[in-house]
Amino acid sequence: MNNTLIKGLGIVELLAHSDRPLGLTEIANRLGMAKSNVHRLLQALTELRYVIRDEDTAGYSASIKLWELGSAVLGRLDLRRHAEGWMERLMHDSGESVHLSVLDRGEVVYVHKIDSPNPVRAYTQIGGRALAHCVATGKAMLAFQPPVVLQRMSTALEGATANSIVEPARFLQEMDKVRRQGYAVNRGEWRESVHGVAAPIVDGHGQVFAAVGLSGPAERFKPQKVRTFAEMVQHAAAEISASLRGGHRHSALALATRGMVSAGR
Repeated sequence: MNNTLIKGLGIVELLAHSDRPLGLTEIANRLGMAKSNVHRLLQALTELRYVIRDEDTAGYSASIKLWELGSAVLGRLDLRRHAEGWMERLMHDSGESVHLSVLDRGEVVYVHKIDSPNPVRAYTQIGGRALAHCVATGKAMLAFQPPVVLQRMSTALEGATANSIVEPARFLQEMDKVRRQGYAVNRGEWRESVHGVAAPIVDGHGQVFAAVGLSGPAERFKPQKVRTFAEMVQHAAAEISASLRGGHRHSALALATRGMVSAGR
């Protein structure tokens, strides 16, 4: 068997199961490998995007690319199977488009979507991306990142519309509000005419790793309607989260997405 391949996969598996970034020395010690060999393999894995390096701590984490590969085999991840029924119900009850998202650095990746039957729909696609701080599903996940991550993000926010929150203090206040109320609202911050509401999904270990949300034309998201939608997405997110409790199959994705955001600039 190819020893280099085996060692490289050993590093990937170690990082995928770690609940924090690991340094070069620790990886070498845990795997019983020479630091020079580990460094060379980490460079290759980083270039191929299987591993990411946090420039501040010099720690290494597994990337979301592992989930992308797994999703191709497992039909867009078992998360989608758990969530689809509730997404269908959300669409039926609200009349709006429903999205299921995960984080990749400072962006959301839409892993599933159910379109509204209404003639005007929110324009997104499965596999598409958006700035996390500009959409409801992104805010719902970002709010539960460590304070140091949010503080760092707050200094380099880009706007998509005139409504985007890019001021550091306002962004941190928004994150605090999302944590307190348990849901996030997008008020035309990604596309001016599109609003949204979303709530976080937690895995079997209690970690926020995905979000489910509604989006549609601004005129259908008046304050009273937003409150109703918020209750809907929170209930759906809680039910999806409950269905994931007690299992470990999603922990690698949770760690990967958490690592990607921590390494985001």
